[in-house]
Amino acid sequence: MLRFTTAGESHGPALISILEGMPAGLALLAADVDVDLVRRQQGYGRGRRMQIEQDAVQFLSGVRAGETLGSPIAMLIPNRDWKSWTEIMDSAPREGDPAPRKRSVTRPRPGHADLSGIFKYDREDARDILERASARETTARVAAGAICRKFLRGFGITAGSHVIHLGGIDAARPDVLPPDLNAAVDASPLRTLDASAERRMIERIDAAKKEGNTLGGIVEVICSGVPVGLGSHVSWDRKLDGRLGAALMSIPAVKGVEIGIGFDSSRRPGSEVHDEIELHANSARTGNVKRRTNRAGGLEGGITTGEQLVVRVGMKPISTLMRPLGTVDFATSAPAAATAERSDVTAVPALGVIAEAMVCFVVAQAMLEKFGGDSLAESKRNHDAYIAHIAKRIHERVE
Repeated sequence: MLRFTTAGESHGPALISILEGMPAGLALLAADVDVDLVRRQQGYGRGRRMQIEQDAVQFLSGVRAGETLGSPIAMLIPNRDWKSWTEIMDSAPREGDPAPRKRSVTRPRPGHADLSGIFKYDREDARDILERASARETTARVAAGAICRKFLRGFGITAGSHVIHLGGIDAARPDVLPPDLNAAVDASPLRTLDASAERRMIERIDAAKKEGNTLGGIVEVICSGVPVGLGSHVSWDRKLDGRLGAALMSIPAVKGVEIGIGFDSSRRPGSEVHDEIELHANSARTGNVKRRTNRAGGLEGGITTGEQLVVRVGMKPISTLMRPLGTVDFATSAPAAATAERSDVTAVPALGVIAEAMVCFVVAQAMLEKFGGDSLAESKRNHDAYIAHIAKRIHERVE
């Protein structure tokens, strides 16, 4: 079972990512992970933290001589900002504890985990909550997802993303996407394919910054090359659409996920929703059939169809406003303005990279469930035998 877990606080010494279940024999370098960590830090509207950190991984276990060993892969991502927060975040007790340390937070922010976390964990200082609830944690997710991306690439599966909405402005989606989606959009400061919309989005971000406000948006993730037959219809927790939804909804600030045409399918008649099927020679990965359209987004009954996985992810505006909203101060029990932590105006471009990582993880997990293998070579043999088998199904019946 492929799984990952993360540890670390936003201003602690480091973040840790542990990926378990990756087969042995996958060629892997730190650079394979670092490239996605750098992508996550880009984007117009990001805050000063992205200028401080220079995210890069150190493999602590699971990799030797440039190959995975089949054992858990542990990765350390140091926080450069730790040196400025040592007194505040030190794990050891200090003179004066349990009195509030510097930068204590008693004015919870609307929209953040601060208030609910104070109640749930019985804390006096919301910093005990917000440091872990921070989106900084997604750095460790991207590290795990980057390894899954490298694994999937060996089977001809790729994932990319682009921004289709930001701050009330829609970006036009071309009928035909670039063959290498990320290569096209990573050159854009907002990771969008619509240059006209990009200019208006930048103006909107600049205005929001002056207002002390924040902006949300929507990204679209495309995963290509996925074979038919991943996931299952037989139990609710094996349906791949449900697993994708759960993984993407777990990203901080994400409030909605659509697969294919999503909610729009509820407004259309069935003839404008379901994807007709036709023969398609020389497409072994899909069983030599294809859908004439892909409104389902590559999933039917919780199982992949062999078409592109198309997922859209909606992110709300970040909870920290430089002109804070009203709250209650737990230290005085009086009305107050919420705490204003250092923050981004928008992190929608970064959301695409994080969402890619989660999609790569779920698809890699489904691939290993389907094909197994303690080594990469074994997984590939099993995969190739399955593809060869489904490629003959239609031809056998025609003959």
